[in-house]
Amino acid sequence: MNKLSIWLKAARLRTLPLSISGILVGSAIASMYGYKDYIIFLLSLCTTIGFQVISNFANDYGDGVKGTDNQDRIGPKRVLQSGLLTRKQLKNGIYIAIGITSVLVLTLVLYSFGVKNWINILLFLGLGVLSIWAAIKYTVGKSAYGYRGLGDVFVFVFFGLLSVLGSAFLYTKHITSIAILPAITVGALSTGVLNLNNLRDYLSDQKAHKNTLVVKMGYENGKLYHYFLLFIAFASLCIFTILAYKNWISLLPLLILIPLVFHAVVVIKTKDPIKLDPELKKLALATFFMSVLFYFCYNYFL
Repeated sequence: MNKLSIWLKAARLRTLPLSISGILVGSAIASMYGYKDYIIFLLSLCTTIGFQVISNFANDYGDGVKGTDNQDRIGPKRVLQSGLLTRKQLKNGIYIAIGITSVLVLTLVLYSFGVKNWINILLFLGLGVLSIWAAIKYTVGKSAYGYRGLGDVFVFVFFGLLSVLGSAFLYTKHITSIAILPAITVGALSTGVLNLNNLRDYLSDQKAHKNTLVVKMGYENGKLYHYFLLFIAFASLCIFTILAYKNWISLLPLLILIPLVFHAVVVIKTKDPIKLDPELKKLALATFFMSVLFYFCYNYFL
């Protein structure tokens, strides 16, 4: 395997569609109010991908150093675990990703707010720094919050609320209360993907003393929590659709109900945590599918 393939493997490209879902939804909300700017859109996508790559590199590094990625791991083998990259190489990769993403953040906020709006510039630069910190501290360090059952909170906030509301604000320079509803949808579905990961890794995480929320509450309670996340996500989307309804095209994002129902049935029937692995991709793609529908419906047809 050549170096480029190794770094692409470490970047985990399959996780990127989920990471940009909030940007798609936030941009569509801005379009509802007449705000469109494809440079903001492109820069937002690139910045969010940067945050995700930092997170993936750091997650690989943190779990590898702690020994969580071992022979008990169910998902795809990590690059540090497999010996494809050394600790030093992966750490350097994290630094480079941070540097590139920091430039993207600075470019995005300066383009969006201009050079005179220092309050918003400082606010969003601070959020950028916080996002980088959150991406790293999920598994890296003794106080890694992913090992204390706090990963769900951070995913909901950063993948949902901050991604949707923050991206919409870059266009509109204000936040509307109705925008919170699709932000909750994206946040709950993204948290559901993490919860599926934790359900799948329930036994190995127990052995490695990685105290995720599922480890704390138990496998069956973790499944009940998963159904709650799916319900909150769809209910929030339904309420938003009712409030923002214009014509039948507004209903298209609700098609996510179909894959969510099939997914929930599989989770209900699954007793062996290992067999939940395929459901991660399905839920992530369903979330992305909903976000794409949302973007095109509200950006072009409504």
